[in-house]
Amino acid sequence: MEIPKLPSNEQERLEILKEYHLLDTAPEVDYDNITKLISTICEVPIALITILDKDRNFFKAHSGISLQESPREISFCGHAILSDEPIFIIEDARLDKRFINNPFIDSENTVFYAGVSLVNPEGYVLGTLCVFDYQPRTLNETQKDALIILGKQVVTSMELRRQNFKLESAKKQLTTHNQELKKFASHVSHDLKSPLANIISLTQLLKEDLEDKISSSAEEYLFYINESALILKDYIDGILLHYKADELLKAKKQDVQLSELCEDLKQLLLLQSDALICHATETIKNINKPALTQILINLVDNALKYNDKMKRTLHMTYTSLSEFHEFSVTDNGIGIAENQQQMIFQLFKSIPLKNNKKPSTGIGLSTIKNLVAQLGGDIKVSSQLGQGSNFTFTIAK
Repeated sequence: MEIPKLPSNEQERLEILKEYHLLDTAPEVDYDNITKLISTICEVPIALITILDKDRNFFKAHSGISLQESPREISFCGHAILSDEPIFIIEDARLDKRFINNPFIDSENTVFYAGVSLVNPEGYVLGTLCVFDYQPRTLNETQKDALIILGKQVVTSMELRRQNFKLESAKKQLTTHNQELKKFASHVSHDLKSPLANIISLTQLLKEDLEDKISSSAEEYLFYINESALILKDYIDGILLHYKADELLKAKKQDVQLSELCEDLKQLLLLQSDALICHATETIKNINKPALTQILINLVDNALKYNDKMKRTLHMTYTSLSEFHEFSVTDNGIGIAENQQQMIFQLFKSIPLKNNKKPSTGIGLSTIKNLVAQLGGDIKVSSQLGQGSNFTFTIAK
């Protein structure tokens, strides 16, 4: 008996083999079916899918034999993976010097062997698809072709398994990274909000305290400090909203009284009673109230922020459609040019504004659009410059 040699790339082969997560795994129907099929086609009592580990052959699938593994040093497959032939065939192992006195022949009474190497795309041999018989024999061309074709099918299945494990690993890493990024953004954003609020309020107090006592240039500097702080505040609020969106989607659904929701919006945004006119008094059953509230807060706040009229007015309506809740927020603000209306929903995209109005951060509406999509709906805008805008969004029932 000859102990099979190791491939020249054995260490690399063993490392690659780990990526497939095949060793010591439970039987799987797809692999079992292949061994049963090839056993029938080749008219043999035993068929195996073997995975060659460092010191053993692990039988990922076995038909006609109860063994789960065997020592590699006495294996037929150890010799098969070294062959350059498409199929490694031993018609009668009792007459082949490599297998004379091989314990596997005595214990299992197997004398015929045919196996194809399972070669992955990088050229590493993972194991074999093989058949055994208790008597000397040959295979016809049809049987040989079937063994080769099914061997390739085994490799394809294993490769899909390998890629799935890689995708799962990448998904876990991405999830962990996103969680860490979310914590970081939330922590930094909260830490920045307090000093920013101080800058904004102190700038305003300083401006009021020094009224009629400072030069026009100094007053302009204070204005720019205040505007810069407000822009940074909008970015921070947008970041917090962006990372809070996932949590909003997990909220338990509840009934919402729209007239009460409208009053809540006025209080949250410190609005005059006639600044937001709600044409909706219905009670909506079973809806995500936190997500709906956040969407409306963003749309109403934007409608107020980008409005140059002496009297700013907003209208909110609700329509019950067959499959959707439909809401709209209409304002009499500065409006949006037609060629810029789709841009406003893109992350970090902002449009230049006239009259020294500070531009948006490009975070809020992008996050709202994604939030609406996650709720099974859509959002769109219609607008005319100088006349106002209408934002309409839906939420699936």
